[in-house]
This record gives sequence, structure tokens and C-alpha cells, in this order.
Amino acid sequence: MKQTVYITRKLPEDIINTLSLHFHVRMWKEENIPVPRDILLKEVEDIDALICLLTDKIDEEVIGRAPHLKIISNVAVGYNNIDIAAAVKRGIQVTNTPGVLTETTADLTFALLMATARGVTTASEALRNGKWGAWSLMEFTGQDIFSATLGIIGLGRIGEALVKRAKGFDMNVLYYNRSRKQDKEQELDIHYAELNDLLQKADYVCLMIPYSTEVHHLIGKEELSLMKPTAILINTARGGLVDEDALYQALKNRDIWAAGLDVFEIEPVPADHHLLSLNNVVTLPHIGSASYKTRMSMAQLAVENVVSVLGGGEALTPVQM
Repeated sequence: MKQTVYITRKLPEDIINTLSLHFHVRMWKEENIPVPRDILLKEVEDIDALICLLTDKIDEEVIGRAPHLKIISNVAVGYNNIDIAAAVKRGIQVTNTPGVLTETTADLTFALLMATARGVTTASEALRNGKWGAWSLMEFTGQDIFSATLGIIGLGRIGEALVKRAKGFDMNVLYYNRSRKQDKEQELDIHYAELNDLLQKADYVCLMIPYSTEVHHLIGKEELSLMKPTAILINTARGGLVDEDALYQALKNRDIWAAGLDVFEIEPVPADHHLLSLNNVVTLPHIGSASYKTRMSMAQLAVENVVSVLGGGEALTPVQM
């Protein structure tokens, strides 16, 4: 009898066809609506593999309902949506999709940095709303990018890719990482700084670290107070890294210049979220990896992990537990 795979969100037909050659496949067929909790709990009861997204909460209750589950394949680099301890306890493998989205996410991060620095969305809205009057010397002015100082918090794959883009703009790059990477300092022409020092010196602060409870609200009131009044915060990592209430106050009071956010602590973000009311915030709906090629690669890697594990092999990209 074929093993069963459940997918929590609609995937491209080509990807599904690959799975269907080997397994019985069931799928929640809505693209923009998460699978309801009661349906998820029912669907996992007889499955051997689960393919899920970052927005799906795969906690101990879900895992406990799935006695035959062998693998949870997350279509994302992050995996804070999964109760890893509960999975390990039951011998369930957990995989993610690192590597394939590095360059695409670095592209989006630098695009968000540029759009925020130059007030691109504000200027575009003014034009579309008929608010572009006579040319004014200081109207729509933003911050320069070339030769500015970029501070990167977290020098992983995406952080390194971001450095290469910044160097094309002749930026001075500082980085903070849990462990110093001296070999990368010479290779990439970057400089290590302790967190508080980086916050004080950087014109742009980019968050590039994975989320964990240890770094919850890493950037809060105290950290924001260290930043320059002309500084810009960019977050394309995880929303929980930033205290959003403290960020709102810092932006509202112009303690920092602006912020560019692709991620929020609670997603999807409600339309009345207080940060969306500010004109010095550029916001995106978590699209860091959203190029067609990359999203297809992520889905394909998630499927390959399932095929390998259910076939008796090793996971290709296991989460380090």
C-alpha cells in the first residue's frame, strides 16, 4: 500500500505529479487560506509525511495526532513553526529548504533597503495621488546608499550574499555574529563589531539571523535608542526579532529615520497594524524568496526530502536538532 503525504497548501501541479508517482497525496487546495486547525488535526491521523509552510503551526498536538508520521518537510529555511522537541521525541525527521533561496532573499533585502532609503513607495504614492506639485529642492529626499555603513546582524549564507551586493555600492560593512568569522573578514572586506557598537555606527542595520527564543525581541527600545537618527532598520529575517511596539515609537518620534519590513511577529498582518500607519515604513508581505524559480526550487527540495526519507534513505537537508 502506498504511503500517504499531506500538503498544507496548494503546490504547483508538476511538483504534485512527482509525488503522486510514489505516494498517495492529499492537499489543502487553497493558495491564500491556511488549512483550518480542525482539518489539519484530522488529516494528519494516517499520514506518513507532512509538507508544510512557515505559517502552519505544527505543534505537539498536531504531531501527537500522527502516529505514522516519519518526516515533516518545511518549505522554508526557518522552522520555528515546528515543535522540534516533540518531533525528536517521536523519531520524526524535520527538514527545511536552505541554500536555494539565498540569492533571491539577498536581492529582496537590498531592494527593500534601497526603496526605504530613497522613499520610493512614498514618492510613487504621491505621484499616483496627484500630489506632485512644483519641483522643490528638498521634496522626496532620502538617504544615500553609496559609501554608507551597512551593519549586518547574522553572517550566514544570506548575510554573505548581501555583503556582495553592498560592495557594489562601495559600502563599508560591519557585521555581528554569534561566532566571529575571521576568515570571511578578509575574503569579503568586512569588519566585526559587537552588537551595540554596530548599532551606533551603522547607517543601515539589516537583520539576517534565524529566529529562536534566545533572540526574541533582539531589537527593542534600548537597541533602537543606540541607532543614529538617520539610521534605517531592515528586517527580512523574522518578525519576532523586533519589538514592534518599540519600533513604532522610535519611528513615530523620528528617533530613527525609517524601517523596511518584509516580516512581522504575527502574519498575515492585520490591515490596522500600527506600523502600517506610518509613512516612514516600507512594508512587504513576506516575499523574500518570492521569485518563481526559487519558490519552485523550494517546493522541489521539500518533495525530494520526503521521497528520500519515505524510501528508506537519509533526509537531504535535515534541520540540525
